Amino acid sequence: MAEVLLPRKMEIPNDPSKFGSPDLLHVLAVDDSHVDRKFIERLLRVSSCKVTVVDSATRALQYLGLGVEEKSVGFEDLKVNLIMTDYSMPGMTGYELLKKIKESSAFRQVPVVIMSSENILPRIDRCLEEGAEDFLLKPVKLSDVERLRDSLMKVEDLSFTKSTQKRELETENAYPVHSQLKRAKI
Repeated sequence: MAEVLLPRKMEIPNDPSKFGSPDLLHVLAVDDSHVDRKFIERLLRVSSCKVTVVDSATRALQYLGLGVEEKSVGFEDLKVNLIMTDYSMPGMTGYELLKKIKESSAFRQVPVVIMSSENILPRIDRCLEEGAEDFLLKPVKLSDVERLRDSLMKVEDLSFTKSTQKRELETENAYPVHSQLKRAKI
């Protein structure tokens, strides 16, 4: 008799170590809509990203240690690979958050992606000119998230390769005899 497989609920672990990689891309997702926050969090987790979600641009700045009211210690070790933010939020918009991040010496290199349900070309152009990595129309699709993740992974791999090559070059300069022996074995 053939075994019947029933559909099961897919479990998405919150613990990054369960994905088998301690170096998951860490995404800070910012949206004032609870439904949109949960949706983008789910897409990012399905794409094997570590996700931190906050409900406002002000909270995002606080999380990054850039808030005016709160200056916390230890943020130099905070590793965020990507910030995804809604454009239209009460208080501070996603565009204003983008500007603050790009003004920050600690986080200006972190890519920022703006999301919006409104397809307003001058708004999109302004965000891209200010340094946004991309502008996504809501609802954000899994293919959008996977494209961003793959693009970031290539950048991270390139960065890792460059740092490895730099360390090898420094080693060769510090230990020239050792590097000559290493080359002779090849």
